Amino acid sequence: MSAHISNVRPPFDQPIIDIVDYALNYKIDSELAYETARYCLLDTLGCGLQALDFPACTKLLGPLVPGLTMQNGARVPGTSFELDPVQAAFNIGAIIRWLDFNDTWLAAEWGHPSDNLGGILAVADWLTRNGHPVTMRDVLTGMIKAHEIQGCIALENSFNKVGLDHVLLVKVASTAVIAQMMGLTREQTLNAVSLAFVDGQSLRTYRHAPNAGSRKSWAAGDATSRAVRLALIAKTGEMGYPSVLSAKTWGFYDVSFGGKEFKFQRPYGSYVMENVLFKISFPAEFHSQTAVEAAVTLHGQLKAVGKTAADIKRVTIRTHEACIRIIDKQGPLNNPADRDHCIQYMVAMPLITGGLKAEDYEDAAVTPEVEALRAKIFCAEDATYTEDYHDPAKRSIANALTIELNDGTYMPEVAVEYPIGHRLRRGDGIPLLMDKFRSNLARRLSPAAGEAILAASADQKKLEAMPVDEYVSLYVVKG
Repeated sequence: MSAHISNVRPPFDQPIIDIVDYALNYKIDSELAYETARYCLLDTLGCGLQALDFPACTKLLGPLVPGLTMQNGARVPGTSFELDPVQAAFNIGAIIRWLDFNDTWLAAEWGHPSDNLGGILAVADWLTRNGHPVTMRDVLTGMIKAHEIQGCIALENSFNKVGLDHVLLVKVASTAVIAQMMGLTREQTLNAVSLAFVDGQSLRTYRHAPNAGSRKSWAAGDATSRAVRLALIAKTGEMGYPSVLSAKTWGFYDVSFGGKEFKFQRPYGSYVMENVLFKISFPAEFHSQTAVEAAVTLHGQLKAVGKTAADIKRVTIRTHEACIRIIDKQGPLNNPADRDHCIQYMVAMPLITGGLKAEDYEDAAVTPEVEALRAKIFCAEDATYTEDYHDPAKRSIANALTIELNDGTYMPEVAVEYPIGHRLRRGDGIPLLMDKFRSNLARRLSPAAGEAILAASADQKKLEAMPVDEYVSLYVVKG
C-alpha cells in the first residue's frame, strides 16, 4: 500500500521570509553604516593581500581545474586569476579569512561577517564585466546586509553549542544578498536561502583540539562560494523547501539545533556593520585581542624593571566564558591553526617579544621559551566580564592579566575591556586600520597601484560611484 503524498507545500518559515524580504527590499539609510562598510572593504581586501605571502594559502588558489580559463570572469585581488564566480568566491573568501585578521562579530555565536565579501565581490565583478553594471555602493550595500543577516542571527542563537561552525551563517547571508544582486525573484530567493539550510553544515571539528587545522582558514571561502552556486541553481527555477527549518523530524531545528527554534533580539537594519569589531593590532582570534594588548603592556613593564619572561612563575588571565570555551588550550599545538586559537600561546609570544604578528604562528617561531611560558598561563572566568560581553550596550571583550614572579611578588594587573577595533575606540582605531591597509597594499602591489587604490578609496562618494570592474582592476597583478 502506497502512502499519499500531498502536493500542497507549506508556507516558508518566517525566519527565511524575514531574511529574504530584508535582502530584497530594505533601504539602508545609515551614513555610519556606509562609512564603516568602506573601511571594512579596505581592511578585508588588505587581509587578503597579506595572506598571499603564505604558500599554505596560495596552493589552494586558482581555477578548480588547473589551466581552466574564463573570459570576463571574476578577478581575485592581488593575483592574475580570472575565474568563474563560484571559484572566484572561494579564492577571495579563502585569502580574506586565512590569517584570522578580518573583522569579527561576537554574540551567542561568533563569526567574521566580512567573509561574505568573497561571494559579493566575485559576483559583482562578474556581473559588471558581462553587461550587468554594479557599483561599489551596491557592494557596500551588500556588505551591510550580509553583516546584518549573519550578525543578527548570531545574537541569540549559538550554533557552536550544537557543534556547527559559524560559516553556516556566511552561506545563508551570502546566498540572500547574492540572489538579490543576480536579480532573482522573491520566490527564487526564498528557494535559494532554503537550499542553504538544507545543505549539510560544517562541523567545528577543524577549530578544536585534537583536530584544529587549516580548514578553518578556507571554510568561509567554501561557504560563500557555495552561496553563489545555490543562487545560480535557484535562478534556473529549481524548487526550494519552505519548512526546511520547522519540519518535524527532518527539518533543521530537529536535526541540527536540538529541536529549538531561532530567537531574535532585533529586526534587521544596519546595527551589525555599525558595531562590527575590526582586528587592527594583532592577527589573533578576537576573544584574545585585549589579552594580547595587555601582554604587550606587561612586556614593557617587565623590561622597565629589568625583568624578562624567564622571571615569570605564573600568569592568570581573568576573562569571559566564551574565551575559555574557544581558545583556552593546554598541551601540544600541532600547527599555526592550532596556535592562533590558543590564548596561552597568543599571550606568551608578546610577553617574550613585545608583539604578535602572523609569522609568529609558524613552526619556526616556536621556541622552548615560548612553550615553557605557555604552560604557566591559566584562565579564570570573571562573571562580570561574561555579562558585559553579552550586554548589547557594551559588547566588551575584556581580559585582565596578572603576573606572579619567581620571587613571589606580583605585578599590578593590566586590564583591557575594549580592543582598539571596537566601536567605542573607533577614533583611535581607524588611523591604525589605514596604516594596516597601506602596509598590505605594499606587500603585493606597486607603489603606483597602491596610490591609485588609496586615491579611489579615500572619498566615500567617489568610491561608491565607481563601477566594480574598474575598482577591482586596480588590484589585478599581471601573470
